[in-house]
Amino acid sequence: MTAKRILLVGVVAAILAGAGLWRAGLLPLGPKAPTGDEAAMPPGPPGPPGAGGPRPGMRRGGDGPVPVIVAEVRRDDVPVHVEGIGTVQADATVTVRPQVSGRLLELGFRDGQDIEAGQVLARIDPATYRAVYDQAVAKRDQNEADLRNARADLERYERLAKSESGSRQQADTQRAAVAKLEAQLRIDQGQIDAARIDLDNTVIRAPIGGRTGIRVVDAGNLVQASDSAGIVTIARLKPITVAFTVPQQRLAALLAAQGRGPVPVEVLDGDRRRPIESGTVSVVDNQVDTATGTVRVRASLPNADLRLWPGQFVDVRLTVDVIRAALVVPSAAVQRSAEGTFVYVVDGETAKRRPIAVARQDDGRAVIADGLTPGETVVTTGFARLTDGATVRPTTEKTEAGEPSAAPAPTATPAESAGKGRRPPGEPGRPREPGTPTGPAGGPRP
Repeated sequence: MTAKRILLVGVVAAILAGAGLWRAGLLPLGPKAPTGDEAAMPPGPPGPPGAGGPRPGMRRGGDGPVPVIVAEVRRDDVPVHVEGIGTVQADATVTVRPQVSGRLLELGFRDGQDIEAGQVLARIDPATYRAVYDQAVAKRDQNEADLRNARADLERYERLAKSESGSRQQADTQRAAVAKLEAQLRIDQGQIDAARIDLDNTVIRAPIGGRTGIRVVDAGNLVQASDSAGIVTIARLKPITVAFTVPQQRLAALLAAQGRGPVPVEVLDGDRRRPIESGTVSVVDNQVDTATGTVRVRASLPNADLRLWPGQFVDVRLTVDVIRAALVVPSAAVQRSAEGTFVYVVDGETAKRRPIAVARQDDGRAVIADGLTPGETVVTTGFARLTDGATVRPTTEKTEAGEPSAAPAPTATPAESAGKGRRPPGEPGRPREPGTPTGPAGGPRP
């Protein structure tokens, strides 16, 4: 009797446990209904027991040729550049200061105006300096009259001395008086010249042509010759200069290029793609800075369109040499690994990995020293799924700027789309993995 009770208790416990598992969604009572992409797949023969891969007829994202963008290996002349960061400086800068003191009557310019050399910039009250000039002229005229009289007396004394009617000493004394008055006239002329200079300095003219800055004083103020701030600053912007430094390792190449002729210099725009101004190197400093290991260089540029402004930081590029008929590929084609540099060469529809030797490389293209021949085709975009010997679908599309465009991403299958992120509203759910708990309706339980 005891054994029957024990068996009955075990059966009841099993039934209760099964009901709990069914409510928890851990015990499906029948085959699950196909949902989402499983319902849309065509029927196929069942796979071997335990196979977890996709059924025949399902599309896998890795199948098919790899889409890539390719470029041709070609020969071209490649310039050798030296790049740096420079500071734009005015070709000449002058602070206009008054050379005499006085009240500023008027200004003959506007702030930021382009002016010519010799143009009147300001006028200072000239009354005091004109009076000094007139006084010096009058003093000279007075001494000239005395000199004429002294010369007449000297002539009479010399005649009397020759006829023994007068004293020779008197003639010599008169000769000394004439010499003294002649010297006084030279002093008077010097004073007149100094007074004329001061009078002329009351009119302030532009020493150079250029563009004025912001004026320091206004008309009506009293200005002094000792004012360090001056009246205004003039900067010559056409042409303009750029000062920068070059590493001492590139100094030999720069000097060799300068020996062959003018060294071209380009100032690049913000994205370092296009030159906004071109010129030549005007001077290389005569020593290397021992603290930085660089040498200072200055270049002169026309700046006809005023694209450069003093104080501006710019990217500078010098062309010190040109490699003729170099073998070049786009820099994007060059890949690197632990074994070294390599490219994928496309032969028909097959991509083969090939090691190469790179002589030079910049942002745009690479000069190949060994490993490629002209006319071959290399991959520039689409390396994510690319392997040695893979089948590819090459294209040669280019953007407006001439750079290869990005390869189109492979189209995802419905199953792949459903398996990435949250399912959009109204889209069928993705297939459940074997053993996924379901509710009474066959769908996933919360």
